Amino acid sequence: MTRVLIADDDHLVRAGLAELLTADPVIEIAGQAATGREAVERARRLMPDVVLMDVRMPDLDGIAATRQLSQSAPAVKILILTTFEQDDYIFGALRAGASGFLLKRARPEELIAAVHAVAAGDSLLSPSVTRRVIDRLAQQPTPDLTGQTRLDALTPRERETLGLVAAGMSNREIAAALVVEESTIRTHVKRILMKLGLRDRVQAVVFAYEAGINLPRRADPTDRAMG
Repeated sequence: MTRVLIADDDHLVRAGLAELLTADPVIEIAGQAATGREAVERARRLMPDVVLMDVRMPDLDGIAATRQLSQSAPAVKILILTTFEQDDYIFGALRAGASGFLLKRARPEELIAAVHAVAAGDSLLSPSVTRRVIDRLAQQPTPDLTGQTRLDALTPRERETLGLVAAGMSNREIAAALVVEESTIRTHVKRILMKLGLRDRVQAVVFAYEAGINLPRRADPTDRAMG
């Protein structure tokens, strides 16, 4: 079972999400929270697989709650679910340690798929958000020299793979570009995350651009999940 904690200050939204998610036979609602502080406390106690985290909540906002959980309960995956698309929310949530960012207007099947993807260790962004993340990070003015030093741990092929991950390409697309099996790319990505001490592909994208890996980006704006 995939255990989910729903954190949203709107009771009707929480009830609707709970009803929607429990339509999937392998999703169980572990609990609910109406504030960011409640979300942190209950997630630490209940240890769900995934927290659906609203951004705007009283007492402690979703980004601050995400940051606290990422530090104190790193095994808990956080999927930001919000009506807002402002860049500050997107980048604040990703840097705080969220594994995904999905808009509340997403279709029910997209939400369920997102919960399963994040629980499985993948990372996910709403299609309308993915390109903006890449474009914003590509504008980083000054590379992080510490990050550049950490890149030395990667082999040339791993570094090339990281650059393509940072360009928003899926494992399948990277495999096609490098003319290798998709399983080979999955292995490269796992080693990259392990060597750099990163949790998932979202963190890898942020790290890559902050470290100055700015490979040419594809023009196709229809990238889907980073997984």
